Amino acid sequence: MSSSSLAAPFEVQPRPDRPALVHVDSPGDAPGWAAEHRAALRALVTEHGALVVRGLDLRRTDQVGAVFTRLAGDLMTEREAFAPREAHGPGLYSSTTWPDNQPMCMHHELSYALEVPGLMLFACLTAPGEGGATAVADAEAMLQALPTELTQRFERTGWMLTRSYNDEIGASLAESFGTDDRAEIERYCREHAIDFTWLADGSLHTEQRRPAVVRHPVTGRRCWFNQIAFLNEWTLAPEVREYLVDVYGPEGLPFNTRYGDGTPIGEDVVQLLNATYEEHTRREPWQAGDLMLVDNIRTAHSREAFTGERQVLVGMAEPQRPADGGQAAKEGAR
Repeated sequence: MSSSSLAAPFEVQPRPDRPALVHVDSPGDAPGWAAEHRAALRALVTEHGALVVRGLDLRRTDQVGAVFTRLAGDLMTEREAFAPREAHGPGLYSSTTWPDNQPMCMHHELSYALEVPGLMLFACLTAPGEGGATAVADAEAMLQALPTELTQRFERTGWMLTRSYNDEIGASLAESFGTDDRAEIERYCREHAIDFTWLADGSLHTEQRRPAVVRHPVTGRRCWFNQIAFLNEWTLAPEVREYLVDVYGPEGLPFNTRYGDGTPIGEDVVQLLNATYEEHTRREPWQAGDLMLVDNIRTAHSREAFTGERQVLVGMAEPQRPADGGQAAKEGAR
């Protein structure tokens, strides 16, 4: 029996305010089950944008790694990380290190890279006491909901990510590039359309322009695909922003975003983006043992503030170069 023919037994619960959910009886051999149902599950992710699978009883790191690879093949090695992760095996990571009491707002993973994961995989080994959901938002709906004038401007210019690497905040050079060798970092930047400058103190400043709207590689539909709001200074807690500006200056923030032509993005625009995301947010509280699959092009995801212990493992797979390269990315690659 083919995997696709096994889609019918899945009792999918499409819910307007939550991600689609599938309940399964614990199969015992979770990796074997994942391999058997791979095609059916992947089709459901394409259909719904995100899917929670409950009942697999995922408990161990090695078990999660096996499930991820059975579902998605080889996992991607993360490059250009903005915050550290703990590696648990090839392509298997902890959630990004981020203060428990501060949410990570909606974003598409690595949307500032030339090659992005088409599929995100999450597994919850330990559920938080309160909060901590990996919430999702539909990128097609976001594009339709935002003011046309704003989205057209971003389509014309793209968006720019600026980064200033230091030894105190965010990922180090080695954590981001996989090396601290200058020549290797410069080679990577040239190959990935990243403008770079070594400053007098030896630190690195980079700029990269990317499209803000792309077409989904399967459906062809246009999606709002970026990290404009998440990595912008105005999304930071006010006291955090004030501290960073005071220490590093407005041009030396660890990360910030601009319009693709270099024009600053106003606080009002960032607030509008985050408010629109919130209007389209769907959330399902984690339960220990859950698996979650997210179409990274069609669906943004976030991590909500939480209390208690929270252990969620992450994998990235199905590398894509977004179909709409956009003029901004083409110019950046020259």
